[in-house]
Amino acid sequence: MFLSRKNKKELSDSELVVLAKKRQDYFGELYNRYFDQIFRFTFKRLGGLEDIAGDLTQQTFLKAMANLSKYEDRGLPFCSWLYRIAQNEISMYFRSQKVVRKISIDERSFLSLCEEVEIGNYMSIEDQEKLIELMNDMEQEHLDLIELRFFQGLSFKEIADIYTITEPNAKMRVYRILEKLQKKWGDNK
Repeated sequence: MFLSRKNKKELSDSELVVLAKKRQDYFGELYNRYFDQIFRFTFKRLGGLEDIAGDLTQQTFLKAMANLSKYEDRGLPFCSWLYRIAQNEISMYFRSQKVVRKISIDERSFLSLCEEVEIGNYMSIEDQEKLIELMNDMEQEHLDLIELRFFQGLSFKEIADIYTITEPNAKMRVYRILEKLQKKWGDNK
């Protein structure tokens, strides 16, 4: 096969997946390409718990390798499948630990969220705490979408790939959540 004569680094993800379904050593290149990206995603979702992020990232790749035969190329990047597996691993971890999830929020991201919700650029400490309280009362999926968009800086395309939805659908979901948050903000003022 011509593809197998190419350097593994020159192969596209879809070529590597086809080859990895036949020979596991090709999965190693997919692992090398996406480990750091999936680790950073997991690390941020766990609020900086490095050891657990490493474990869940490894678990993500083990599950991906074990289920590679079930993977179907549907026109989405291969990494979106890995993100979905990682997201599931993170959710299972939080359920099993029954821990309160913490989100790392930097000031710039927080101000960006405030601007989208049309709260304004300046907020007192009380207002900030009130907004965080409103966010804590959100459904987990809604909070996940807000976190991915504003605190991890993912594009609507990347969010769509993770949730296997269209980009306009991802945008619509995020803006509906923002509208709900804005309404709750107005009700609490």
